[in-house]
Amino acid sequence: MSQQRDFVLDIHDKPKAVNWLTLSLQHLFAMFGSTVLVPFLVGFSPAIALISSGVGTLAFLLITRGQIPSYLGSSFAFITPIIFAKASFGPEETMVGCFLAGLVYGIVALIIKGTGINWIMKLLPPVVVGPVIMVIGLGLANTAVGMAMNDVKGNYSLTYLMVALVTLAITVACSIFFKNIISLIPVLMGIIGGYIFAYTQGLVDFSKVVKAEWIEIPHFYVPFVTYTPSISLGIVLIMVPVAVVTLSEHIGHILVLNKIVDRNYIEKPGLHRSILGDGVATMLAALMGGPPNTTYGENIGVLAITKVLSVFVIAGAAVFAILFGFVGKINA
Repeated sequence: MSQQRDFVLDIHDKPKAVNWLTLSLQHLFAMFGSTVLVPFLVGFSPAIALISSGVGTLAFLLITRGQIPSYLGSSFAFITPIIFAKASFGPEETMVGCFLAGLVYGIVALIIKGTGINWIMKLLPPVVVGPVIMVIGLGLANTAVGMAMNDVKGNYSLTYLMVALVTLAITVACSIFFKNIISLIPVLMGIIGGYIFAYTQGLVDFSKVVKAEWIEIPHFYVPFVTYTPSISLGIVLIMVPVAVVTLSEHIGHILVLNKIVDRNYIEKPGLHRSILGDGVATMLAALMGGPPNTTYGENIGVLAITKVLSVFVIAGAAVFAILFGFVGKINA
């Protein structure tokens, strides 16, 4: 591919300190809602999900040799399997199932390394991968609309809709009408502006924040330390097949990234490295007690909007996620 140079920051460009801070925070908050929503829905710790997403992203960047600017967060594809597995086998064995799903990624990566990519591209071509991603996205659309229009009791709320529209309007305005740093952080500005507006509407309650400690250590599920891992055929049948779905999602995200950054990541650093990085991130999350990780479309969207592709910005967001996981007031 020809290398376009209309990027604000290319893959290995280092931003200035202040810009680095704001750009990394933008990536953090772009993935924040989804990453903490998954553990909230399945009964895991949002703090551990944040920490494991940061650790997983750093591992991904290391394995892909710092060439793919992807952030990894909690996977929505595992929500139903995790809920079913927890009810049937308990949280500890569910963690083992999540680890096995990540292990599938590693096995596929080794096979691709040895045999090439032709077989998996035939098995999961773009015409198959595209609809899979659409189904995942459309499945979440109803949730997004509901969160934008309904209150916590599920009743339609004009106030909630106003906050959603104000947040969207600020994001769009910052992206289109502003220049310099504001135009590079429209998502962050939208979140800040929307949060402030929500506070003026009485939708923000700081009582739990006031009571929370500054530093809190979440309860990690560490195998052979906090529990003795066990495995059954049932947990394998529930969790492992989901890896096929998330593999499709991963390949789709890489293909989209190819278009955005004008590179071919399938060839360099190679699909096997990106799949291995995703699998290692999921296995690390399982070893901590967090949900499986996956490359995030939200953060790919931020890349497309801002043209800031720097892996240093992605790494900064990962570090912030790890730190935030230990801050009780932020979690509250």
